[in-house]
Amino acid sequence: MSTGNILLIDDEDKLRTLLKRIISLDGFTIFEANSLKAANKVLEKEHIDVALCDVKLPDGNGVEFTQQVKSRFPDVEIIITTAYGNIADGVQAMKNGAFDYLLKGDDNDKIIPLLEKAIEKVRLHKRIEQLEKQVGKKYSFENILGESSLIIEAVNLAKKVAPTDATVLLLGETGTGKEVFAQSIHNGSKRAGKPFLALNCSAFGKELLESEIFGHKAGAFTGAIKDKRGLIEEADGGTLFLDEIGEMYFDLQSKLLRVLENNEFIKVGDTKSTHVNVRIIAATNRDLQQEVRNGHFREDLFYRLNVFTIQLPALRERKKDIPLLAEYFLHLFSQKTNQRIEGMTKEFQDHLQQHDWKGNIRELKNVMERAVILASTPLLTVDSLPLEMQTNSYKSQSLSAFDLASVEKLHIQRVLNHTKGNKTETAKLLNIGLTTLYRKIEEFGLSH
Repeated sequence: MSTGNILLIDDEDKLRTLLKRIISLDGFTIFEANSLKAANKVLEKEHIDVALCDVKLPDGNGVEFTQQVKSRFPDVEIIITTAYGNIADGVQAMKNGAFDYLLKGDDNDKIIPLLEKAIEKVRLHKRIEQLEKQVGKKYSFENILGESSLIIEAVNLAKKVAPTDATVLLLGETGTGKEVFAQSIHNGSKRAGKPFLALNCSAFGKELLESEIFGHKAGAFTGAIKDKRGLIEEADGGTLFLDEIGEMYFDLQSKLLRVLENNEFIKVGDTKSTHVNVRIIAATNRDLQQEVRNGHFREDLFYRLNVFTIQLPALRERKKDIPLLAEYFLHLFSQKTNQRIEGMTKEFQDHLQQHDWKGNIRELKNVMERAVILASTPLLTVDSLPLEMQTNSYKSQSLSAFDLASVEKLHIQRVLNHTKGNKTETAKLLNIGLTTLYRKIEEFGLSH
């Protein structure tokens, strides 16, 4: 059965009654109006998905009314009903924003499928709006977690530069959240409603990278069978995020410099310039000044990119934020996997704090996802951490952690996790008796 709120606008009572009977059988909720004035009252009071409106009404014209409704209630779809021989009314109504039109007397078989299509368009539009809101919420400064002074300073700088059109250079190790910052800067700018596109400069060879960024004309090279718009052109009006800018090939850097200086570029195989209005946000984990000294990066491009620089701290420099980030990922992956995880043991948290996190937030995210998947108890335990994190942490405690008992305990717990607590299967894999396994579980205090 269909669902949706339909407004019938027609001054013929019998026709409205007939349409109401036909449409309501398919599960639609029906509202009625015998004039445009009455229709306006319904639209202001109720949430209408689709309006089915006659052309000629006592107080106005449905074609003109279509334009008025779309300007006031853009999410409402309108289907015009018009008399035989007056198709021009329906065509004009569609130009004014109507979804479609029906010829009176020919609508009984067509009306339900047409309403279904209109409702589907409404649902799709609502879904897109929800996704846009979710993306906006996900990539906002409020969602960059951290209480350490270094991350707060970075966020404050990003907030200040966001409303401007200044080029931004984000510096930091891999996994520190440079793309999240770039997206948040975009969403905090006047370009927020325009495209945000991202490209990793280290992911392509020279020719392909040039084509991806700047586009090409048909016939520019073997395989270029048609024109292609590059990301700079696709991001027109919005923001282009170039990650790992330090990996960009030297002769492509001059083309990017031209964009930054003149807002124009030349596509591969083209002879004329293309003008764009795009903001560039770049990021790198390299020391660009050293790259300039080594002759690997253009000095003039460096100074054009270095208008406003933000240094993103490594996770090891903001260890007080690790519990907060871990808690966030715990809830995120618990929901995704439908697991009921209440928290982390103190020992688990201690291991997180002692780890070097060379992969930064990205590594922490992966570790937490793995731990949630392996969890067999309401609290995350050390046993659900990668083995290297378990053993590395023991190194800092004492050499006794490498005795046979410690290694045996770790191995049994890993096998228990693998079999999801199945003792019989665990005993078979360990090649020990079931009674021995139970004794070891009790001896080591293993979770199962």
